[in-house]
Amino acid sequence: MRVGVYVDGYNLYYSGRRWFGRGTTGWKWLSPHALATSLVAERTNWRGARIERVVYCTARIDAADAPDAYADQDVYLKALDAVGAVDHIEFGQYVARAKQVPLANQPRKGRPQLVRSQAPLPTTELPLSAVDDGNGGHIVLATALVREEKGSDVNVATHLLVDVLSGYVDAAVVISNDSDLGLPLKLIRDHVPVGVVNPSTGWLAGALQGKATDGKGRHWWRQLGQQDFTAHQLPNPAGHFTRPAKW
Repeated sequence: MRVGVYVDGYNLYYSGRRWFGRGTTGWKWLSPHALATSLVAERTNWRGARIERVVYCTARIDAADAPDAYADQDVYLKALDAVGAVDHIEFGQYVARAKQVPLANQPRKGRPQLVRSQAPLPTTELPLSAVDDGNGGHIVLATALVREEKGSDVNVATHLLVDVLSGYVDAAVVISNDSDLGLPLKLIRDHVPVGVVNPSTGWLAGALQGKATDGKGRHWWRQLGQQDFTAHQLPNPAGHFTRPAKW
């Protein structure tokens, strides 16, 4: 059974950062191929399965906005190619812009909780404001620099659909917790067995859930943990590329 693996790179990265926290080393130098191989090997009802293709969907960081992060990412992408840890890298777009957003606290599991104030905020040099929530309180807003990756979910869905419907793979693994992939996954389960891997610390998005017996059947779901990241690192060096010091 030929397995296609489709990785939402930014979803995986930010999930890892939530597992480990900012500044923690030892997890970013991840090998998608090694991780996927272990995940598939766990499946007793996918005997004989082998990884046919690993598609890694990401976007290049803006070099002007974050030159050090750009350089580190560039080394990583070259290392993935050098040791065959992915078969194809599909690039979306990376956008940085100022945006007014509600402040929120993020629990380890569950939905974010809005930060509220009982009165309008006093004048401050910080770009903060508050708007009436209609219930006698105020929602706190901040103007923030928002860095967004655009296109990975569409790119994951496109490669998944093309590979399955063209008969290139007999099963699929999708590594993402992006609810926008709900419909493509629902459709693909009618054609091949599918594994959905939630890399985040939170619950699996509702749109990605289903039954093991839907469509073709033999579907499965798995949540990653810290050990999955640390146990599947690229060699260092990987070809001619050395892991960045802060990774």
